[in-house]
Amino acid sequence: MRGPWEDDEVSNAERAGPEVLARLYEVIESRRSAHPSESRTAKLFAAGVPKVAQKLGEEATEVVVAALAQSDSALAGEAADLLYHLLVLLAARGVHPSAVYAELAARARE
Repeated sequence: MRGPWEDDEVSNAERAGPEVLARLYEVIESRRSAHPSESRTAKLFAAGVPKVAQKLGEEATEVVVAALAQSDSALAGEAADLLYHLLVLLAARGVHPSAVYAELAARARE
């Protein structure tokens, strides 16, 4: 049986998940110095870690609701929002996503 990553119809963007996250993290970091009126991400940074963490919690709840009562497309959209806000929180705390990847790799070996 073939995995979804082996399907010829899967786009390069779908196969490039880690690269997409890395590029998104770079964009998020670049917004740190933007004025809050110019960027939603800059506005989150200006609000501080507690507000970013609260927003991440709200997004997690939206993922759960989508998983239980909405379409797969809606779930994917909410999951994307969750990942974005997680990356903003990591950046706000100065934690690079590579630390998360290293933790996941270590757990996979256990």
